[in-house]
Amino acid sequence: MGNEGQYTHELLLGCIADDVTGASDMGLSLSANGMPTPLFLGVPAAQRAVSTPAVIIALKIRTIAATDAVQQAGEAANWLLAHGARQLYYKYCSTFDSSPAGNIGPVTDKLLQLVDDDMTVLLPAFPANGRTVRSGNLYVNDVLLSDTSMRNHPLTPMTESYLPALMQAQTETDNTGLVTCDTVDQGSRALRHALDERRSDGKRFVVVDTRSDSDLEVIADATTDLKLMPGASGVGEAIPGALRRRGLLAPHDAAEPMPQMPGHAAVLAGSCSEATRAQVAVFQRSSNSIVINPQQLHAGQTTPRQIADAAVRASQYGDVLVYSSASPEKLRVVQHQLGIAESATLVEDTLAYVARQLCDSGIRKFIIAGGETSGAVSQALGVSEFAIGPQIAPGVPWLVSHSNPTLCIALKSGNFGAPDFFQHALAMLP
Repeated sequence: MGNEGQYTHELLLGCIADDVTGASDMGLSLSANGMPTPLFLGVPAAQRAVSTPAVIIALKIRTIAATDAVQQAGEAANWLLAHGARQLYYKYCSTFDSSPAGNIGPVTDKLLQLVDDDMTVLLPAFPANGRTVRSGNLYVNDVLLSDTSMRNHPLTPMTESYLPALMQAQTETDNTGLVTCDTVDQGSRALRHALDERRSDGKRFVVVDTRSDSDLEVIADATTDLKLMPGASGVGEAIPGALRRRGLLAPHDAAEPMPQMPGHAAVLAGSCSEATRAQVAVFQRSSNSIVINPQQLHAGQTTPRQIADAAVRASQYGDVLVYSSASPEKLRVVQHQLGIAESATLVEDTLAYVARQLCDSGIRKFIIAGGETSGAVSQALGVSEFAIGPQIAPGVPWLVSHSNPTLCIALKSGNFGAPDFFQHALAMLP
């Protein structure tokens, strides 16, 4: 393509993530494919300069009130647009975590207004992690979303798999269209034509069937000029290539090496997903583990300080695991007794306090399991910006915060990773 001087140096992609694990997931998809991006926790200061082709702003809006989510997403979008973002990307979970009250529909509506457009696509697919879309239905490892454990999610139970129906419930309008795999198989030109037709038909949102990484490449090529893209991080792996084929993105340099991080590590698990519970069970065999009991915390029978003190003592002798992960049956009992919001807040606040005390005691390596937990812990550690490190597993990178002190942190969505994820992640560090 000639020399680098022909490439634009503008902010090509401004991403808004609905939680911090999703932000790190998207950051990995972009950076691993040659699109460097910093990850900010919250909207940066107005004067913060941008010199990378992409920027990610991580919010904590997945399960808050829809009006609050819309407001925060709007603030992030305005910052990105003010810094020249060519395209916005609204990153949500690949299992479309939401409810009939929101938040994916209302936030997408607001972002479309801000970019002054009337149509976008919905792309929750992430084939590398088993999330595919066929005939408009979202599948997880070839099982309909509504038939998976997500049906019993404590905050966003997913009892519907048909994406147009999910979106219609959140926007109260029947304006979601569908492009099926037979069109995607014909390539990006055919897909662009189909999207133009849906726009002419008055469709505001368009679901596109996605079964494989090659489908994502077709979609990325066909949607390069859309002003807004809402979806999971799967298509993030294809966006850099599409931009290069348009001559917009330069070749990339090698990734920055991970810093030397001696000493023990802390794993803090607030997720109750099947994947995280399996990971906790495996890691318990090789670590000192401390369980958090929300009922005891609520009754004052134990305190965050006592749990933190125990974790600090344990960390002197090896890696430490602090977890609240429980089976769906136990979780339902806790939520019935304390309420969903109260039990979640107790766990998040406790893990955040434990993290701060562990950091103060010298721990520099953290693995956090669970989206809400990751946001709370990152805030407690005083981190405002991350650099994206190497991939641990699909959707999960190591992150480096060059704050004082330097920290290596892995923020893992509850459903991601193999049973030996924690051990594998720690073995990667120099």
